[in-house]
Formats: sequence, C-alpha cells, structure tokens
Amino acid sequence: MAATTPTLNWEASAGRTHQQVSSTLPSEVIACLKNARFLHLATCDSLFPHVSLMNYTYLPSTPFTPHPVIIMTTNPASKKTLNLISNPRVSLLVHDWVSHRPPTTAPDRDREGSPPPQATRSSLASLLLNMNTSALSSISATINGVARLVEQGSDEEAWCKEKHLENNTFGDQAREERGFFGSPQNAEVGGEGDGGRGCFIEGEEVRVVIVRVREGRIADWKGGVKDWAIFGQGEENHVDRGRANMVNGV
Repeated sequence: MAATTPTLNWEASAGRTHQQVSSTLPSEVIACLKNARFLHLATCDSLFPHVSLMNYTYLPSTPFTPHPVIIMTTNPASKKTLNLISNPRVSLLVHDWVSHRPPTTAPDRDREGSPPPQATRSSLASLLLNMNTSALSSISATINGVARLVEQGSDEEAWCKEKHLENNTFGDQAREERGFFGSPQNAEVGGEGDGGRGCFIEGEEVRVVIVRVREGRIADWKGGVKDWAIFGQGEENHVDRGRANMVNGV
C-alpha cells in the first residue's frame, strides 16, 4: 500500500548544511525567540553536558554591545554557573512546537493525562487541544554562542536585570493560562506558576549571564536543516571556533 504521508526529508547534516552568513539573525530565529516561553541551555564541563530550562530575554543589541544577545540569570552556586566559569561556550535550543503531549492511539493507563483533565472540560479547550499541531509548529532553532557573567554591581547588570524582569513579568493572561491547565486562576502572579521569576531573576544573589549569539541551526518538522552564522561590523566573515582568550575573567 502506498504511503499516505510525505517522506521526511532526512539530510546528511553532520557538517555545515546550507549555511547562510549575515550580520543579523535569520527572521525565523528572531520570531521563535520572541514567541517561546523558555529555552534549553546546554553547558559543559570537561566530561558531561548539562541542560537547564531557562527564562530568557532576547535583544538585538544593548547599550553595552551592538551584537544580538540572550540574557539569563543563574544561581551563583549552580552546576551551570560552574560550567560557564570553566567553559563559556554554550548551546541553546528554542522551539515553537506545541509542548503538551497529545493522547496516543494506544493509551498508557500508567501515564497521567497530558494535558490535565481540567483542560478538557470546555469546548474551547477541546478545540484548541485538537487543532492540527503542524499548523502551530514549524521550527526548532539551535543557537551557539559564548556566555559571560556580567560584573556584579555594574550598570550593565542593573540594566540587564531590569529588562529581563520586564520581559518575564506576566499579567492576566498568565492567570488564565494557569486556570486553563489546572492551576488556580487566583494564584498570585509572582508566586507559583511565575516560571521562577521571584527566586531566579529578582534575587540579589543571582548572576546575570549574557550569551552573544554566534551561529546556529534551524530544523523543521520534516527534517530539513539550515545552518546560519552572524558576524558584526569589522569582523571577519566566518565563525571563530577558537577558544576565547579569557574565560569569564578567570
């Protein structure tokens, strides 16, 4: 019997694939960074990679750098912070895929439902949850860059914290989404369900991390791959893969 779905476009992508070099991020990556709620941050020591789910803020430039950057904050005693001090190279993953796993054709009774039962009680919820996910999902973007810990007490740290907090403070829509997926709608914004804003962004002890975006890869749901790299004014038209001269001042 002939296949009823198109064959995925698996590409040999171990090396650079369809690479585009520009002074700006690809429009798809910018859209993804503006719309996604979290990203995955991969750091590495000399042995194993370490992946963390992070709040983030994307900015095309700041008063302190003309380059596109991603701002995050981290506990100074965390594993990722120690990794960043020893190795500032990082990889980020951001995507616009629908994150809730739909029911399978062979339900597993040992697995709790996703989304929770509360979300299936309204016709609107059922409509949204049964929408064709291919219409809602398009790409995932891997972003490679070099991270640095911003100097504590500096003007740059204060500015970045303000922008990061502003970008991760949510209002009435956050309450509605929490109620939609089973959390109390009257929960305080800034309490449970705030994505860790209170302890991971506002705390005085947290460190600000800035990742200067260097290069990356876009992958679509069919398996198509496109690499990209960016360079600033006065820089050579290639990605510097050499080790940085200074590792977060150490």
